[in-house]
Amino acid sequence: MSFKLIPTEISKRIKHISMAMGACAIFALLSCVAKVNYESPQGYDLNKPKKFFMPDNLEEISGIAFNKGDASKLYTEEDENGRVYVMKPGEKEAKFSTFKETGDFEDIAIANGQIIMLQSKGRLYTFPLNEVNGQKITNAQEFKDILPKGEYEGLYANEQGQVYVMCKHCDIDKTSKQTTGFIFNLANDGKLAIADTFKINVKHITQQLNSKEKVNFHPSALAQNPRSKQWYVLSSVNKLLVILNENFKVMQVFKLNPGVFPQPEGIAFDSQNNLYISNEGDKIDPGTVLKFNYLGK
Repeated sequence: MSFKLIPTEISKRIKHISMAMGACAIFALLSCVAKVNYESPQGYDLNKPKKFFMPDNLEEISGIAFNKGDASKLYTEEDENGRVYVMKPGEKEAKFSTFKETGDFEDIAIANGQIIMLQSKGRLYTFPLNEVNGQKITNAQEFKDILPKGEYEGLYANEQGQVYVMCKHCDIDKTSKQTTGFIFNLANDGKLAIADTFKINVKHITQQLNSKEKVNFHPSALAQNPRSKQWYVLSSVNKLLVILNENFKVMQVFKLNPGVFPQPEGIAFDSQNNLYISNEGDKIDPGTVLKFNYLGK
């Protein structure tokens, strides 16, 4: 038996076939993306994280820190409030203490029994770690004009009481050429005093990437690997992890998989040399902290 399709039926069938083929193509593309392995720094596999989902009040999680590498307590903050959150990775709730009602806070560090907080416009705050107990913090010290005018996101402190702050975008820098950092000495009473500066040569990042275009580098977090002493610097905008030696010379640059790192904002190591990277969430997806186990040399 033979029959003819009228034009509307032909159109419908073509549409259905096209939709089916399109769905298959998208599925195949997503499958390929999921299987892509991005290169990782020695000792880690950035393709295989253990993922911790953050509670609702940490949707906009930024910096993360441990006290002396103790991974049982994660200290963190978010962009909207002057709060320090404390939780065990994986818990569904995070208790917090407030030291300032509002403010765009970007990173957190711990040293000498003090919490250090970084506000995006370059203000630093310090207060005793033992005041982070779920109550309002009353002894916070504010340092307003300790940094040059600019935007800041990266903060780190070592156990010797040295505090490192990095420009994300400062008037003193041209972001395709260099990025400036500042080193402070932290006293036991929370006072900060400028000690030194350092610079990252952004042209060396461009060279590592074999890029023909200029790279405008906007770091969002930094931490020092406790074993290698290398610096790990995140750039959320560029989706990059930059490895520097102890003197801040660019050694390696790794592109980050946007499927794993949607918005990397914080970085820390624990005492076992495991690597943690936080990702800010949005209205659909929660914030996360990714753990990458240290695999040895």
